[in-house]
Amino acid sequence: MKRTYLLLLLLFLYWMYASAQQVQPVREPADSVKNVAYIDSLFRELPEVMITGERPVVKAEQGKLVYDVPRLVSNLPVDNAYDAVKNLPGVVAMNDGMTLGGQPVTVVINGKVSTLSVEQLNDLLKSMPVSRIEKAEVMYSAPARYQVRGPMINLVLTSGTGKEPSLQGELYTSYSQLHYESLAERGSLLYSGRKFSADLLYSYSYSRERRETDKEALHTLADGSVHQMDMYDITTSRHNNHQVRLGMDYAFADKHLLSLVYTTAFTDVKPYATVTGAQNSVTDSRSEGQLHNAKLDYQTPFGLKAGAEFTYYHSPGSQLLHSTLGEETMNFLSRDNQRINQWRFYAGQEHTLGKDWGLNYGVTYTTALDNSYQMYYDPETEAPLPDNNMKSRRREQTVNFYAGLSKSFGEKLSADVSLAAEQYHTDMWNEWNLYPVANLTYLPASGHILQFSLSSDKEYPEYWSMQNSTSYMGAYSEIQGNPFLKPATNYETTLSYILKGKYVLSAYYSRTKNKEMQTLYQSPERLVEIYKCFNFDFSEQAGLVMVVPFKVKKWLDSRVTAIGFRYRQKDSDFWDIPFDRKLYTFVLTMNNTFTLSTKPDLKLTLSGFYQNRAIQGIFDLPRSGNLDVALRYTFAKGKAQLTVKCDDIFNTSTISTNVRYGLQNVKNHYMKTTRAFGIFFNYKFGGYKEKKREEVDTSRFK
Repeated sequence: MKRTYLLLLLLFLYWMYASAQQVQPVREPADSVKNVAYIDSLFRELPEVMITGERPVVKAEQGKLVYDVPRLVSNLPVDNAYDAVKNLPGVVAMNDGMTLGGQPVTVVINGKVSTLSVEQLNDLLKSMPVSRIEKAEVMYSAPARYQVRGPMINLVLTSGTGKEPSLQGELYTSYSQLHYESLAERGSLLYSGRKFSADLLYSYSYSRERRETDKEALHTLADGSVHQMDMYDITTSRHNNHQVRLGMDYAFADKHLLSLVYTTAFTDVKPYATVTGAQNSVTDSRSEGQLHNAKLDYQTPFGLKAGAEFTYYHSPGSQLLHSTLGEETMNFLSRDNQRINQWRFYAGQEHTLGKDWGLNYGVTYTTALDNSYQMYYDPETEAPLPDNNMKSRRREQTVNFYAGLSKSFGEKLSADVSLAAEQYHTDMWNEWNLYPVANLTYLPASGHILQFSLSSDKEYPEYWSMQNSTSYMGAYSEIQGNPFLKPATNYETTLSYILKGKYVLSAYYSRTKNKEMQTLYQSPERLVEIYKCFNFDFSEQAGLVMVVPFKVKKWLDSRVTAIGFRYRQKDSDFWDIPFDRKLYTFVLTMNNTFTLSTKPDLKLTLSGFYQNRAIQGIFDLPRSGNLDVALRYTFAKGKAQLTVKCDDIFNTSTISTNVRYGLQNVKNHYMKTTRAFGIFFNYKFGGYKEKKREEVDTSRFK
């Protein structure tokens, strides 16, 4: 709290100083929005048609929809990049992740590869101010040259080079109250010059959480006996997260750009859990995380892009567990660690040929070394215990070659096709796969866009889930690794129609072979429930997406998104209970912004989310939803914003999972305070035009 008070005091003093000095903001050249070729070597000026109508915020370019983010979120209480992405048409935030057209979406920065875990993506995007984003390029099928497969959102940032020297920045602080308090602070600086620019970001967050689980279970053993396994779990946890990012760009010649980015993050989590009922246990755990990432990138005016990236990740943890189940007692101290060293090298070339033809090709090589262990000890003597210890040293290598063609057929039709060949090599797998991608964009008339996309993808399991290890949540619950997990292969196609740059209707189909998913299984051999990741035969989804915005004069701006789809998941060798499950369901979201006053600038936002039933293997997931409200006050000539929010007003977003399949009978009723009251304040100084940096690949870390 002392840091928060100090930050608010510094903000106030700086505001008074700036007002006295009458600091004028730095103005950009009038055409600066178009000068992005040297930021992203993958971006080229292609024939495009501007969507006409009522002040459009989207235009069609070859294979993508380009949104004017500052205009799109200008009336919304949005202060970070994560919330900005959530407000793009067709994007839905659900289950702690984001989807585009019903499919998981990858976010990249300035055309640079960035594959994150959901948690890392959320944390880093939330720490970045929305004012860094110039525009968002939405692709339902990313071309191979982006080195990303499937739906992708490319956030293009305002360049810091080529301008008069200036120093700009932003300060931010927030406080939220759930069951316990949650704090977040960040500070950001950007130096811009004609040849050199640098940006520095520091963010810190602290939170405490409380979660309760009421388990009702009937466990049937092979001898026909049925055991009532009801228990009540209370878990409290504390989280600390520090992040520092330093980026530097140097334009040593015309459109020759050298970029260096260093990112580091330090996290620690301390959970404490007690369980009473059929099982009685106490668990005291701690885990830490340390991430270091450095990336060097070089871009030229003749289409060459090359670079190297190194990532080091270190995550030690410990667990002290004492648990009893009937006459069985479990008492141990465990220590585990995951250490990842990963190198990535890439090079790509693009050519602009005659008659609106384009050619691109490139190669990427990635190698990773995973050193992990999990050891069990006597908690009193710390003498090693003989069972379930694991030490692992795994290396994997991936080589990817790609080539693509693009063509504009006049101003109405454009096409972009590519093919990637990739080898995935580990101690257990050595496979080659082909990944075709196609994008067609047709503009039959002004204000009408038709887009067709076909893509393929591969999803890799997390490193820790492939370990031959067993972790315990108590005497009744354990988590088993699966060293036989294979990467999943996904194919999907999307057809979209966009009317007047606002109304969106999409149809999609997706099929994933060897879909990886963690499920629960009550063992018939002993009283234990096992959580383990498996490769399903396949998982498929087909659906429709509709986005309808509307306005009522100048006081209401709304958008409704509806997704209806059909699930199917099949696994023919899931323990002794193979399944083939199907479900029709839907998702609804609505965002409403009310302009209460223009002087003073007051806006009220009311947003809602509803998800009907869903399935996950043999799990049944019930209905869930939430209603959020926020009041935003903008003052000091647009430099300061004060927002008061209440998320999940009715505390309805937490679900209870249910398993009723064969002899499996488990219901987990999760109780967690998700209603959050919060106050947020940010202040921009120095004519702030902050620059966003790409995220670090931690998608498969523990």
